[in-house]
Amino acid sequence: MKFTTQTPRSCDTFVVLPPLSNKNLVIFGKNSDRPQSEVQEVVLSTDRTRNSKLKCTYITIDESPNPLNRVILSKPAWMWGAEMGANDKNVVIGNEAVWTNNNEGDGDARQKRLLGMDLVRLGLERGNTAEDALDVITSLLEKYGQGGPCSEYDDSHFYHNSFLIADCKEAWVLETSGKLWAAEKISSGYRNISNGLTIKTKIDKHSEGLLEKAEAMGVWDGKGKFDFSNAFSSGGDEQRQMEGERLLKENSASKSFDVNDMFKILRHKESGICRACDDTFPTQGSQVSSLSPDMSVHWFTATPDPSISYFKPFIFTPNATISSHTESPKDLKREHYLYKLHAQHVAKANNEKISELLREVENGCLSEIEDFIQKYEKKEKNIEELDDLMKKCVENEIKLITSS
Repeated sequence: MKFTTQTPRSCDTFVVLPPLSNKNLVIFGKNSDRPQSEVQEVVLSTDRTRNSKLKCTYITIDESPNPLNRVILSKPAWMWGAEMGANDKNVVIGNEAVWTNNNEGDGDARQKRLLGMDLVRLGLERGNTAEDALDVITSLLEKYGQGGPCSEYDDSHFYHNSFLIADCKEAWVLETSGKLWAAEKISSGYRNISNGLTIKTKIDKHSEGLLEKAEAMGVWDGKGKFDFSNAFSSGGDEQRQMEGERLLKENSASKSFDVNDMFKILRHKESGICRACDDTFPTQGSQVSSLSPDMSVHWFTATPDPSISYFKPFIFTPNATISSHTESPKDLKREHYLYKLHAQHVAKANNEKISELLREVENGCLSEIEDFIQKYEKKEKNIEELDDLMKKCVENEIKLITSS
C-alpha cells in the first residue's frame, strides 16, 4: 500500500549548533508547507483546562499527571496538534511527513490515532529537554500509534512522521515507521530533514526489538550494520533534502550562523524550500528560534510565504501574551485577521512596497532584540518589558499593511 497517489511536496526543518553558530547559540528553523486552503494560526497555551483524559485531534489519551509547560505553537487551525513550536524550557520541535514500507497493522496510517502534529504538541507540553521530549513522543507513539488524515478535507493525505527536536545543548532527529523508531543525537554542526528517512547506521536510541522486528518483516537480512533508512524508506524528496543541506553548509561556513541566516534559508525559492501562496502546497507558516539558557527568542510569521512575510519575535516572560489577531476564529474558513490582511494586501496584490517595509521592520526588530539581550545581561533591562513583544509587533504589522 502506498500512502498517497501523489506524495505532496512538503516541509523542511533545520538546526545549526556550535561551533558553526554565532555566540554558540542553537538556531532552529522550519517551514510548514500545507494544503492551499488551510490556515495556520499561532497560539499561546499557558494554562489549559486539564482532566484525567485529553482529547487530541482524533483520539483521547491519558493526561500527564505532571505540570505542563507553557507552549507557543504554529498549527493548522482545524487540529489540536501543531506543525512546530517552542516551550518555556527552551525546547523546540518540528515534524515532517515520511513514507515507509511498514503500512499494515500498527503501521497503517489510515487509522485514526495520534497525528504527528499531536506528538509535536505533546512533546513540547511534557518535555523539559530535547531528549526528554523525545522520550515523551516515543512512549506515546508506542502506546497509541500514529495515523489519521492529516488534512481536514483530504482523507487520502496520511503518513508517518519524522521530528527534529532541539534545546540549548543538542538536537535529536527522530524518525518513525508505524510504532517503530530510531533517533540520532546531533551535538554539533548542522542537520536538516525533509520528507524522507535520513537516519542510516548512526542510531543513538531506538524502539525495543527494532532489529529483530526489521528482520522478521523481511526489510533487513540481519547482516552487517543495521541501516534504518534502507530498511524502512519507501521514498522521499531527496533533492530538497540535499538543497537544504547545501544551504546550511554555505551559510554556516563562516561559523557565525545566526537567525538572519535561517530566515534566508526559509525564504529560498529556487530550492523549493519556500513556496508561494499560489502553490498547491504553499508554505503556510514559518518559525525560527535562537536557543540560549539566558534568553531564547522565537520568531513566527503567522502568515504564508516567508519571502513576503515578517518574522515576529516572541520571548517567554512570566506574563507573556500574544495577539488575538493570529488566532483563528471558529468559523468555516478559520481565517484569522492577520491572515486575511496578508492575503488581501500582500499576497494577492503582490505588493513589494509592503514586503520591503515589513523587512525593514524585521531588521529593526533583530537589532532591538540583540540590544535588549545585551542590556538584560548587564541588568539594565527587565524581562517584563517583553511581555507584549509579539503582540506589539503584530499590531505594528497590521498598521503598516492597512495604511500602505
